[in-house]
Amino acid sequence: MRRAILPLLMLIVASTACQRQQTSTRTDTMTSGAIQVGIDETCLPFMRDEIAVFEGLNPEASITPLYVTDEEAIELLLKDSLRLVVAARDFTQAEKDKLKANKLLPRSNKIAKDAVALIIHRANKDTLLSLPTLKKILTGAITDWKQVIPGSTLGPIRVVFDNPSSSTIRFIKDTVCQGEAFGPSIKAQASNEAVIDFVAETPNALGIIGAGWIADKTDTLNIKFTDKIRVMALTPYEEAREDNSYLPQAAWIAMERYPLTRDIYMLTSDAPSHLPSGFMHFVGGEKGQRLILKSGLVPANAPLRVISIKQ
Repeated sequence: MRRAILPLLMLIVASTACQRQQTSTRTDTMTSGAIQVGIDETCLPFMRDEIAVFEGLNPEASITPLYVTDEEAIELLLKDSLRLVVAARDFTQAEKDKLKANKLLPRSNKIAKDAVALIIHRANKDTLLSLPTLKKILTGAITDWKQVIPGSTLGPIRVVFDNPSSSTIRFIKDTVCQGEAFGPSIKAQASNEAVIDFVAETPNALGIIGAGWIADKTDTLNIKFTDKIRVMALTPYEEAREDNSYLPQAAWIAMERYPLTRDIYMLTSDAPSHLPSGFMHFVGGEKGQRLILKSGLVPANAPLRVISIKQ
């Protein structure tokens, strides 16, 4: 059995952000006031914890999350309806130029490394998959589980995502499909929770979801997943084998052995010294980075020490 790997932390402090009203009328500080933050839905599990802990430490601060797709959140920021966003990508140069033209200050801070996970029903015993095979499934070249597992009786592969406009779909289109269109069997669910529930109830399902949604938060080693579903190990090579395939566990994400990883950013268009800066500073600091590790992801602003543990 493959050795599990546990990343341990020595943490450092991160960067900045800000808020919305005109500077001359601002009353918020780094630890007080009220703001709304646009958050990519894929980041909900760890950002919910970040907000709760920050508000617990700063009773005069109130942070209201707006859980939407990252493109929707960034569009609100470009319209100056928000000044702080959590997204699965950085600003584009065009977005920076637009904000600067409006006398706003675009800044970004990488806070985490995430992964896109593949989940299957617990009755499905095939837990290894290659990226070339995944591409064929997504583009419709492979449509039945027996084409993946000879002799399988599971039937047609039912692929499900969280949202037609989600950052997860965008990432998979760009990274796996590389411009090719999805096949007709790809379906979207109403939410990430709905993806997990559908896969848990559907033996022939293949769910695609952010890794933060499937972590077992009771596991201090960050190597276990929710027991509602199975998680597939992936390889970038043509043939998936036990010795070349990796699960979306924190250590394999950090070492980039797991092939579907992406960075998570906090984006702001505000000047420093107000509540958004305080929250952005917290998420990138020691306490905030520990919460990210606890969620099963990899903190961006913390050196990692990797330890081998025999299972």
